[in-house]
Amino acid sequence: VQLQAFGGGSAQPGGSLRLSCEVSGLSLGLRYYAIGWFRQAPGKEREGVSCASSSVGDGRIYYSDPVSGRFTISRDDAKNMVSLQMNSLKPEDTAVYYCNARNPRDYWGRGTLVTVSS
Repeated sequence: VQLQAFGGGSAQPGGSLRLSCEVSGLSLGLRYYAIGWFRQAPGKEREGVSCASSSVGDGRIYYSDPVSGRFTISRDDAKNMVSLQMNSLKPEDTAVYYCNARNPRDYWGRGTLVTVSS
């Protein structure tokens, strides 16, 4: 199983970025997996940003408090793609972002760096 995240980069405060993650090698379709985005800022532990239950489950979506109302997670099960739309970016959003798939084992991508600064 491989998860390849892309779309990171630099943005100014208030700007937007869209992260995408291509998932391959799953024994089941992506719709059977919970998906998520996590991040790790310098000197801090990895934290959850957003996750969504499997499409064959209840499809529940979760956002951490710091990103609620600014970030939107989405999935395209047919294309095995997971995305994170990040709006109104803040300097504290600077981190390496990782995509995750779970059923129930965790699969991780390598991460993509997001830097928010003026």
